[in-house]
Amino acid sequence: MEFIILACIVIGFILLALYLKRPNSNIEQQLEQKSTRILQLEKEGIEKDTHLSNFKNLLDIATAKTGAFEELKIEKAKLEEGIKRLEIERNNLKGETISLQKAEEGRQLESNKNIATAVTLQQSLEKEKERLNDDRVKEKEDQLNKMKLKWSEHEKEVENHIQQICRNNIITYISQEDFPHPRNKPDNSIEIMDQLVVFDAKSPANDDLTNFPKYIKLQTESLKKYAKHDNVKNELFLVIPSNTLDVIDQFHYNIGDYNVFIITKDALEPIILSLKKIEEYEFADKLSPEDRDNVCRIIGKFAHTTKRRIQIDEFFAREFLDTLSKAGTQLPRDILENVIKFENAEKLNPPMEKRNKQILTKDLKEQVDKLENEMHLREIPKIVTKIEFDN
Repeated sequence: MEFIILACIVIGFILLALYLKRPNSNIEQQLEQKSTRILQLEKEGIEKDTHLSNFKNLLDIATAKTGAFEELKIEKAKLEEGIKRLEIERNNLKGETISLQKAEEGRQLESNKNIATAVTLQQSLEKEKERLNDDRVKEKEDQLNKMKLKWSEHEKEVENHIQQICRNNIITYISQEDFPHPRNKPDNSIEIMDQLVVFDAKSPANDDLTNFPKYIKLQTESLKKYAKHDNVKNELFLVIPSNTLDVIDQFHYNIGDYNVFIITKDALEPIILSLKKIEEYEFADKLSPEDRDNVCRIIGKFAHTTKRRIQIDEFFAREFLDTLSKAGTQLPRDILENVIKFENAEKLNPPMEKRNKQILTKDLKEQVDKLENEMHLREIPKIVTKIEFDN
C-alpha cells in the first residue's frame, strides 16, 4: 500500500516537472489540473488502502474459518444423520398415524352404524310405543263402546232373560203394556201368588260411573209409585249391568214400606225360582194326604241318603288321612320320595259344573251302569262294607 502511495507521489512530481517545462500561460491551469489529479489520486489511494484493509480483514476471517470448516463438515454429517433418523421416525409416525386414522375411520364408521342402528331401533320403539298406545286407546274405546252398547241393550236383555226364565218354569210374565196400573209401568214384572214382583232395569247414562250410585239411590226412592199398590210385592228389584258392580257399595235399601234389592242379570233366575218355591210351599196344604205322604217320603229319602253319604264320606276321610299319616312315617325314605313325585304328577279333573246345564238323573244312572259293567268284565267283586252309624 505504501509502495502504491510512493509511486503515485513520484508520478505526481514527474508530471509536475513536465508541466513546469511548458509555457507559462498554461502553467497555472496545468498546475490546477495536476493538483486536482493529485487530490483524485490521493482519494483513490485512500480508497485502495481501505479496500486492501478490508481484504486483509476478510483474509484473516477466511483463514480463521478454514479451521472450523472441518468441524462444520462433521457437524453437517451429524445433522444429516440426525435428519435421516428424524425422517425415518417421521415416516414411522406417519405410518402409525395413517393406521390410527384408518382405525379411527373404521371405529367412526362402526360408531355411525351403531348410532344408525340405535336411531332405527329408537324409531321402531317409538313407533311400537305409539302403536301400543293407539292399540290401548282403541282397546279402551272399543271396551267403552261395548260397555255403552251393553248398557243400551241392557233393558232388552233383562226383558228377554226374564221371559225365558218364565217360559222354562211356567211363571206368568207381565209386560210393560199389560201392567194393571197404567200410570206407573215398570220394565218387567212377574206374577207370584197373585202378587206382582217388579224388576226394573237401570243402566248408566254415560261412561262416567261416579254418579251411578247416587242415581240408583234416587231410583230406589222413586219405586214408591209401584209399591203403593196392594197387588205389588213390597220387595222390588233394580237390575243393573254386571260391569257396574265395582262402583256400587250398597245392594239393599230399606225404604220403610218396601225394600229394594240391587241385582244383576245373572241373579234373576235363582231369585225368581226362590220366589216360585215359596209359591209351591203355599200350595202344600192343598195336597191330598197321599200326595203329601209321597212328598214327605221323597224328602225323607233325600235327607237319609244325604246324611248317610256324609257319614260314609267322613268315615273314609278319616281312614284316608290315617293311611296317609302311616305312609309318611312307615314307608322307606326313597320310596316315600318316589310316591311324592308320582303324587305331584297326578291330577284329578272332576266334571265341571256349567250354568244352565241340568244334571240329568238318566245320565248319572247310565254312568253307574257303565261302571258296574266294566267291573263285571274285569271280574272286580263289589266290596260291601258295613259301617255302623247311629241314624
